[in-house]
Amino acid sequence: MLPPFQNEPLLDFSREENRRAVQEAIAAVEGQLGQEYPLIIGGREVRTGRTFHSVNPSRTEQVIGVIHAAGPEEVNQAVEAAWAAFSHWKRVPPEERAALFLRAANILRRRRAEFTAWEVLEVGKTWPEADAEVAEAIDHFEFFAREILRYAEPGRLYPFPPELNELRYIPLGVVACITPWNYPYGIGMGTTLGAIAAGNTAILKPAEDASVLATIYYQVMAEAGLPDGVLNIVTGYGEEAGDALVTHPKVNMIVFTGSKEVGTQIYERAARLVPGQIWLKRVVTEMGGKNAAIVDLSADVEFAVNEIAYAAYGYQGQKCSCTSRVIALEDNYDQVVEALVERTRQVDIGPAKENRFMGPLINRDAFEKVSGYFDVGRQEGRLLIGGRRATGGELDHGYYVEATVFADVDPKARIAQEEIFGPVISVLKARDFEHALEIANSTVYGLTGSVFTRDPVNIARAKEAFHVGNLYINRRSTGAWIGVHPFGGYNMSGTCVKLGGPDYLLAFLQPKLITRRVL
Repeated sequence: MLPPFQNEPLLDFSREENRRAVQEAIAAVEGQLGQEYPLIIGGREVRTGRTFHSVNPSRTEQVIGVIHAAGPEEVNQAVEAAWAAFSHWKRVPPEERAALFLRAANILRRRRAEFTAWEVLEVGKTWPEADAEVAEAIDHFEFFAREILRYAEPGRLYPFPPELNELRYIPLGVVACITPWNYPYGIGMGTTLGAIAAGNTAILKPAEDASVLATIYYQVMAEAGLPDGVLNIVTGYGEEAGDALVTHPKVNMIVFTGSKEVGTQIYERAARLVPGQIWLKRVVTEMGGKNAAIVDLSADVEFAVNEIAYAAYGYQGQKCSCTSRVIALEDNYDQVVEALVERTRQVDIGPAKENRFMGPLINRDAFEKVSGYFDVGRQEGRLLIGGRRATGGELDHGYYVEATVFADVDPKARIAQEEIFGPVISVLKARDFEHALEIANSTVYGLTGSVFTRDPVNIARAKEAFHVGNLYINRRSTGAWIGVHPFGGYNMSGTCVKLGGPDYLLAFLQPKLITRRVL
């Protein structure tokens, strides 16, 4: 019997020993930069001869790693290796799988500062953001260890003499996980660990900008004793390695997190049968959001704006759950706008390793996209603060932009409808609370949302009418905890398979009924 699940505590960086641990880890990791990272297929390192660089977005001349790129041939090798490993892994007793996950959790605890440092350098997360994600990865191990044992129990059926009926949950086969750069542990580890916990084998195709982080994740699994081929790392480009995984006839399931445009393409392509395919592929997607925060007349505006700032500007707004729309009522609109501008003025920008409030955008494409929305916003709203590249000193070496607020934005404007994935807030005015809910629900997305209110009537109404997968009342829309805030959304935010929730492993399992008549 395992003790009840508890979330891993976050590090307190006001404590000198915690600051020193991360500083020393960053220095140690910087001494390892620029190495080659091959694919990992069936436990073997595979070099393709085609490489690309993963760079530090805080300082783009700094190469984090030289990454080997997979093509269709290597993808096929990975699928075959995963199938070969599946024949053994699916028979490993659930207790052994759970024990392996617990060993991995302890390894990650020991390497916590190191993993935080790698994330700070490769994807530009500040210390608290990176540490929180490492803690989330530890939570995945601990949570799934318990879920493995729970789903090993037979499903509940009603008695029906003289039959003995049993409902078992069995794995699917090979799961392809195509994951983003913004949560390489929270999503990259979370999705593959879900597959592996359920008895499947997994192929991880990480985003190019987080390729080194995928490899050091594999190191933890190997040290914990995961058999060769159960987890395979296939780095490379989405249009090559990703497409080959989606269309491969021996891939049973695809888990994708990323943009709506790519996610819907994957959903469509996975529905097409290809020669040699004998099943309908299961697809789980999470495709972002255009998340709103409503501030009503009863709200504590200073508290609400501080929570909104963390949700909008934390990790530079590069979270699918970030707040990008603020909806205030006519009678408190000016107060909310003024407080939001003042809070935005306090945002400190700098290199991630210096632990400023806001670091860089992930790459040049992101920088150009967000800069383009600055231009759109000037046409669609009233620019109150920001709207430019952040420059000067170290900022000239990375992809930095200013925290930005546009006011008087029409609900149908592009900056109020499209996912920007940057530190940009659009402020919209509502006639009353009912109108605010109407505006909040007026996009194609339905991931997260916040309501700041002391009014019990408005709380009840928001619970009923605010159509998002994760609704937070008097709390920021980011920072979902495993086992506490199961995460996933509606509409074009994805298939609403809730990572970190009690139903998540069901996505990776299929029920099998066994009936025996007693003679």
